[in-house]
This record gives sequence, structure tokens and C-alpha cells, in this order.
Amino acid sequence: MTPETASPTLSETAASQAPTATFTGVDGKGILITEPAMKQLAGLMQQQGEAKLLRVGVRSGGCSGMSYTMDFIDAEAIRDDDETYVYKPSGAPSFRVVSDPKSLLYIYGMQLDFSSALIGGGFNFTNPNATQTCGCGSSFAV
Repeated sequence: MTPETASPTLSETAASQAPTATFTGVDGKGILITEPAMKQLAGLMQQQGEAKLLRVGVRSGGCSGMSYTMDFIDAEAIRDDDETYVYKPSGAPSFRVVSDPKSLLYIYGMQLDFSSALIGGGFNFTNPNATQTCGCGSSFAV
């Protein structure tokens, strides 16, 4: 296997719900991203331009105390203590995901999925660290 490709893994969370292939960064680390989410992110990243990265994290707020964040950033916005993971979806260019160490404490092992359903569609977070989540799925408590 070359460093440019990620090997598919099956997360325990996805296995309990539905057998969906997930991908970690090419180094075997990072957030688990399902194939539908990879395709959606790859398309969004192409629209943003090659110089953009995806920052995933958490912040205080939301119905349950903490909420997930996803933003496109410029490469210059990467901080020294950020963790960067490279993802290579099949048939699309690779992209980088950045997260700060504080956020990684809360989202370690999280799975990012995407649904195109009219109701409840969009990006969905499955966080094994969350002790409570809200109905909208974008906030949690630990």
C-alpha cells in the first residue's frame, strides 16, 4: 500500500448500525469518515480550491454544552500544535483535515457521515465520547 491511499476500516459504531466503509487519514489516524461523507467533502474541497483545508473541532455552546464545528481554512491558518490528517477518496484528489489538540480530546474516534435525505440530511457526527446528544445531532456533552 502506498502512503497516498487510505485503507478502509470498519468502525464499531458503523458496524452496529449498518456496515459502512470508513476511512482514516493515510497514516491510519484521524477522524473516521464514511464513503458518502468522503465524496461530499471531496466535492466541497474542489469548490473551495486546492489551498483550502477542512478544520474540524468543537466549541462551547449548543443545546448539550458543546457543538461540532467544520470550516474551510487557508493553509496559513494552521497552528503549530494542530494535527493534520490527509484523506484520499477513491477517484478524487486528496484533502487535508486539521484539528486542534483540545478538540481531539472530545472527538477522538468520532465518525463523520453524510446523508442526502430531505429530512435529517447533511453531515452527521457519531461520537463515542458523547454521554448526551441533542436532537439536531450537532451538539453533545461528555
